Amino acid sequence: MISSIKKFFEKHVRTESDAPGTVSEHALQIATAALLIEMMRADANISEGEKKTITNTIQTKFSMTDEETGELLQLADQEIWESTGYFEFTSLLNKGLTYDQKLKVIEHLWDVAFADSILDKHEEYMVRKIAHLVHVSHKDFIDTKLRVRKKQVQKSKSAEVHKDKD
Repeated sequence: MISSIKKFFEKHVRTESDAPGTVSEHALQIATAALLIEMMRADANISEGEKKTITNTIQTKFSMTDEETGELLQLADQEIWESTGYFEFTSLLNKGLTYDQKLKVIEHLWDVAFADSILDKHEEYMVRKIAHLVHVSHKDFIDTKLRVRKKQVQKSKSAEVHKDKD
């Protein structure tokens, strides 16, 4: 795991007040946000669309502070070429999320992967790997991919219509 991501994880997620065997909602949010940032880094080409998607997801869906969001994004930029592991994050998700919540995480990962309108093979591999680690079925993995891709296509068409009107 990236050393600075691990330090961030230890600082913000591991608290002594957490009861053994429980996972706080905040810990789950940070673990998910870290996976989203790793998704952005998967193809080594970070687009503004990906950054915007992640920032929006982190701040609106996970209620993270500007400081936490900024720190995670900064860590991703600093450590872009280092390899990473996902077990520490996915194990938290397995302990603390329902199957439907895990599907939502996979959907957010697809949102980031499709944010720049180009699905790189490394991005697809990463979503597949995380889906496997959080025990999401292959059928749900594919269904979520198709749903997000359809949403992305509709969004692109809508943007073109608005652009033509201007």
